[in-house]
Amino acid sequence: MAQLTDTGIDDALARQGSQGLSEQLAQRLAESIGLRALPPGGRLPSVREAARRHGVSPSTVVASYDRLQAMGLIEARPQRGFFVREPAARTRTAPTAAPTPVSQAPVDTTALIRGMFSPSTGPQSPGIGTLPASWLDGELLLRALRHVTRHTPAQTWLGYGEPAGDLSLREALSGRLADLGVAASAQQIVTTVGATHALDIVSRTLLQPGDAVLVDEPGWAVEFARLQRMGVRILPVPRGIDGPDLARLEALAREHRPRMYVTVSVLHNPTGASLTAASAHRVLQLAEAHDFTIVEDDSYAWFAPPHALRLSALDGLRRTVLVSGFSKILAPQWRVGFLAAPPALAERLIDTKLLATLTSPAPLERAVAWCLEQGALRRHAERIVERLAGSRQRVQRQAEAAGCRFVAPPQGLFGWVDTGMDTDRLALAAHEAGWLLAPGSLFHAGRRPSTLMRINFACSQDPRFWRLFEGMRHPG
Repeated sequence: MAQLTDTGIDDALARQGSQGLSEQLAQRLAESIGLRALPPGGRLPSVREAARRHGVSPSTVVASYDRLQAMGLIEARPQRGFFVREPAARTRTAPTAAPTPVSQAPVDTTALIRGMFSPSTGPQSPGIGTLPASWLDGELLLRALRHVTRHTPAQTWLGYGEPAGDLSLREALSGRLADLGVAASAQQIVTTVGATHALDIVSRTLLQPGDAVLVDEPGWAVEFARLQRMGVRILPVPRGIDGPDLARLEALAREHRPRMYVTVSVLHNPTGASLTAASAHRVLQLAEAHDFTIVEDDSYAWFAPPHALRLSALDGLRRTVLVSGFSKILAPQWRVGFLAAPPALAERLIDTKLLATLTSPAPLERAVAWCLEQGALRRHAERIVERLAGSRQRVQRQAEAAGCRFVAPPQGLFGWVDTGMDTDRLALAAHEAGWLLAPGSLFHAGRRPSTLMRINFACSQDPRFWRLFEGMRHPG
C-alpha cells in the first residue's frame, strides 16, 4: 500500500511491538466505533479494502473482524459484509475502558460539533465552521475588555442585568442593522448567548411538538438536529443558487401549513449562495399567503458584500425575525448573539429567554458594543474579507486541480464541492489520516449518501490535504 507520507500520517499498522497486527487493527476500529467515526449501522470496509488501506493481509483483517464480533461491536450479514451493531444490540462483552482520546470524524452532527472543539494541535479540519485562530484579533478583544472594565463601576456587574440584554449593545445593533437596510429599534432587539441560542429562543416561542417547520436543504446540520429534538416535523426545501425551490416551497406550505421557515438569505451554509431579489419577493408572498414566520439566519453577515439583500429588510420585520451573532467574526468563545423581531413578538421572546438563561453576559455584550461603536469590528471584518478572498482563490484552484467541481460559485467562507465519490467514506478514510471533513450527508435533514462536501476556504489551503484527497480518488 502506498504510504501517505505527504500528510505526515501512515495508515499502516506497526510491524513491531507487543500487539499483533490483528489486535492493533481491532483496537483502532473499536476506537472509531466508540467515537462514532464508524456510526451504528455503518458498513465496514470490505476485507480486501481494509487490507489494502492498512497494509496487511486479508487474513489479518478477518482475524480483526472476528475480534470485533466477539466484543459485540460488529456483525456479519451474509452476502453484504460487516456492519457496526446498534448500541442496544451490543453484548456486555464490549470493552468498558475508555478508548484512547482521538478526535471524531464528522460523520454525524454531534461529531461535527465536537470537531469544533478540537485543540489547535489536533487534526486539521478543512470543513470546520470557524476561522483559524491565527486570523482573529486577540488584541482587539483585550482592548475591548479593558475599556469596559475601566469605564464600568464594579457595582454594575453584581446584578442580573437587563432581560432584553445590555442597552448599549442593542442601540449599537440598531445602527448596524440600519446599515444593512433593516429598520429595528433597540426595543425590537434581544441579545442572546450566540446565534444558536437565538434560533432556539425563537423556536421555543413559536413552535409546539408536531408543528411543521420549513428548512433549507442542504442546510445547517445543527439546526436539523435541534429541531428534531424538539419533536417538530421538518419539511426540507431544496436550495439552489438563487434561493429555495419556490414551487416546492409553495406545495409544502399548502399541504402542511408550517408555522415557520428557517432560512439563510446571505452566504447560505453550506453552499455560499445568496438569495436573489425575485426569489426573496416570492418567499415573502408565500409567507403572507400561508401565514408562517420567516426566521432569517444571518450568522455570516460580516463576510457578506455591502448591501446584500435580506428578507428582513424587504419585509420590515413584519413576518421575519433576524438572527445573528459575533462568534464567527470575533472568536468562537465570544458567545454574543441577538435577534431582531416585530415589537409584540420581541416581548414574548424575552420571556422565553428568561426561562432559559435569565439574562446574557453584560460584560461581553458591552465589549462587543464598544467594538461596534469605535468601528474596530468593521475594520477587522474588512481585513478578514480581504484575506478570505485570497485564500478562496487558492483553494478553488487546488480543489479543481484535484478533480472537484463547485456546485455554487465560491463566495464567503464556505465552498460546496462535488468530489465525485461518497463523502461519508471519504470522511472515514480522511479521519484515519488525521483530517476532519464535513461530508454532504450531514447537510440533509434525512441522511443519505452524497458526493458533496463543505470546505472552509480559510482552513483548506494546506496542499497536503489535497494530495491526500487525490490519493483517495486514485488509490494505488
